[in-house]
Amino acid sequence: MKTIFAAIQWVAFMLASSIVAPIAIADLFGLTGEDAASFVQRTVFIFALAGLLQIFFGHKLPINEAPAGLWWGVFVIYAGFSTTMFQSAGETLQALQGALIASGVLFILLSMAGLIDKISRLFTPAVIGIYLLLLVIQLSKSFLNGMLGVGYVNERVDLKIATLSFVTVLLTFYFTRHKLNIVRHYAVLISLAVGWLLFAIFGAIKPNPYTPDQIFTVPQIFVYGRPTFDSGMIITSVLVTLLLLTNMIASIKVVELAVQSLTEKKVKTNLRASGLITGISQILGGGFSAVGPVPLSGAAGFIATSKVAAKLPFIIGSLLLIASSFVPSVMNFLASIPTPVGYSVMFVVFTSMIGMAFLEIEKEKEANRVRTVIGISLLGGVGVMFVPASAFTGLPPVVVSLLNNGLIFGSLLSIITDQWTKFIYKRK
Repeated sequence: MKTIFAAIQWVAFMLASSIVAPIAIADLFGLTGEDAASFVQRTVFIFALAGLLQIFFGHKLPINEAPAGLWWGVFVIYAGFSTTMFQSAGETLQALQGALIASGVLFILLSMAGLIDKISRLFTPAVIGIYLLLLVIQLSKSFLNGMLGVGYVNERVDLKIATLSFVTVLLTFYFTRHKLNIVRHYAVLISLAVGWLLFAIFGAIKPNPYTPDQIFTVPQIFVYGRPTFDSGMIITSVLVTLLLLTNMIASIKVVELAVQSLTEKKVKTNLRASGLITGISQILGGGFSAVGPVPLSGAAGFIATSKVAAKLPFIIGSLLLIASSFVPSVMNFLASIPTPVGYSVMFVVFTSMIGMAFLEIEKEKEANRVRTVIGISLLGGVGVMFVPASAFTGLPPVVVSLLNNGLIFGSLLSIITDQWTKFIYKRK
């Protein structure tokens, strides 16, 4: 029974951390009703399937797959270009299918060449610590906006939503630190359920206008037609792949730390196999006309909060989510979780990652050198987060993909400055 509850908790976490992106992208491309629901269905199916492939054949860690922020950004950028670069939203989505497939092929080639293992050596404790700090900082805006109700009902702060979110956060902190082990282990699931109930009691749940008319549906492939391979889109996908590779390695190493701290056993993952499976997942994302998945760093916070590092609950949870994606009414019900509740619970989950970041940085012996690396990386990464998206108008999509993501930009800065300062200090 404990395993089943832990599996359901994984389902709730996976859904809460992945449902926003496909809903937002569907809206950007003008998909409504059944088309939007189908897009969400296919995306959730791919995420759950990718997680299963990884735990069996890839890194073999309980890490859920979620919408890659970089792909999300590319979809957003090209949604704005759909009337200028392409004749319709459908043609844009066909080109994005091609870009995902190209990215998957490149991932597989890099893995087969053994480059992923070499790149992983660049991820020192300082780089991992900075990555975690940037991750939490970048997500904090989305968390606070979601908890304050901005964009939930309208574009202003909603005091009722903000109050309910604040209560949900307090309850989540209480459940995660409860004296009973069973409450602590299922704190995320309990918090989501209690928060959802609170929102229902106070009439803060948005009505869902879509009612599925089918009992069972199978995700379709190439929904928008055969994929097209646009040269500009392919160039963008090459850069995105290299950046996703950085994101994948960082996520795996972060979850390794979380699992090791609970099990007190050394965890060794196969990065080459993980890269191969990530490539296959990208190809599946393109084939099923969905969003490209990537291992989620937030899984480390979830594991640290729930104290559940076992693989079986994750496997069962992924299978349950795959099964749910075939039943539109179940998918529709799960997708109706109020987003402020999800953000409130995730807020608590991600607070534990700040501590993990400092623990990693403290492993470095050259304090003065590392402070320089941290300073440059945070100034660059956080600074880019404050540059308005409109400032990048007119720049090539490749450049926008890099500069519009403070997490990736700051992480790359940390790798470069970490290696550069090591070289400088050795010469002294």
